Amino acid sequence: MRVMDQAPATPPWRVSGAVDAGPWWRGVTVGALLVGYAGYYVCRSNLSVAAPLIAADPALGLTTTTVGAVASAGVLAYAIGKPLTGVAGDLVGGRRMFMWGMWGAVAATVAFGAGLGIATLSAAWIVNRFIQSTGWGALTKLVAQWFAPAVHGRVIAVLSLSYLFGDAAARFALGSMLDAGYGWRGVFLASAGLLAVIATCVNAVLRERPRDRGLPEPATSSHTVYGAGAASPAASPGALIGPLLASPTFWLVCALSCGLTLVREAFNIWTPTFLATTYHMPVGEAARWSALFPLMGGVSVVAVGVMSDQLGPGRRMMLAAPLVLLAGALIVATGTATVMSDVRLGLLAVAGIALLLMGPYSLLAGAIALELGGRRGAATAAGLIDTAGYLGAVLSGVAIGASADVYGWPVALRLLGGVTIAASAVAACLAWTEPRRGASA
Repeated sequence: MRVMDQAPATPPWRVSGAVDAGPWWRGVTVGALLVGYAGYYVCRSNLSVAAPLIAADPALGLTTTTVGAVASAGVLAYAIGKPLTGVAGDLVGGRRMFMWGMWGAVAATVAFGAGLGIATLSAAWIVNRFIQSTGWGALTKLVAQWFAPAVHGRVIAVLSLSYLFGDAAARFALGSMLDAGYGWRGVFLASAGLLAVIATCVNAVLRERPRDRGLPEPATSSHTVYGAGAASPAASPGALIGPLLASPTFWLVCALSCGLTLVREAFNIWTPTFLATTYHMPVGEAARWSALFPLMGGVSVVAVGVMSDQLGPGRRMMLAAPLVLLAGALIVATGTATVMSDVRLGLLAVAGIALLLMGPYSLLAGAIALELGGRRGAATAAGLIDTAGYLGAVLSGVAIGASADVYGWPVALRLLGGVTIAASAVAACLAWTEPRRGASA
């Protein structure tokens, strides 16, 4: 109801002549979260972009498999951090965790750029990914605080563009820096500087909840795993985690997240290397073309987010399951001799995989996590769902890198395609059994 959007008084920050400051500050909040989480990716995509140069650096003596192992160690740290920082976000607040993640990533990225050996690089990357695990759960918590359930799907779709277009922008910018001769160390130090600027700006405008701006709280929903108590804060980690673990829907979502995150992370990490080695592209050019994956993924996220809202809670997987199946078939086809011999077909395949895969992926720790957790447990639900995903994604670095080294990219792609097809079966099961919730009603 519109009356819920009215500020109870006239605070000093009200825009002159405005009747309602609520939409303004909700827009500012979305903008801050969008730019802030995109900034996280400046200090995450840099390893993927610089991986060919790191592996070729004679001072380090690394191989593609070794770099993949570093990436996998970081993914494991990210997975371990997700449940811890998710629960912390629900208990201590989303804004605090969001800012801690940004500043921690800045420090860890500087350490990586100054690293002199595999031990230092591994430690810095592990710390970086662990600290960054705060980001998405904190963001989800802030969405639950600021927005009513009726618009959660659309808001999350917009915010999901942060990790897709932010990734794409980072790859373009960092790839251009490689072409300009900055080297991989220069790329890491520049990444840290850019995120520091973004963090300073976000800190100035982001607030934990509407009442911090003199605005009323939005409506909440009782159609979560917490029932009628969904609007009240949880007193302990057990009160947050227990109801989720008792939900069959939650376990199916975690299984699907495991498969889709593995595939998504594999393409995030290895697309520049795949393009450079298969089609003999210069490293900088391969980095820029790898931005096709997050760019087309952004189109997918918005389209699937809007269409799944129209289907309603409990029916989102009816749309996602066939898309995931088609993505698996296309990944297998990408490993054929026809595609591997034609760069244009390879680029079209990368774009098509993103269009089919990323929309379904974005639902899991976004709209569905909000439906399960609500205002009380949104960060916990998102953190646990992402944990399941990134535990599977640990294999995206070392296993896919080793497969490409030993057997070639056709075998690595067929492996990824098989995982995606198996995930589509889980999505179909979820579409059949997911309870009809009314969280977005």
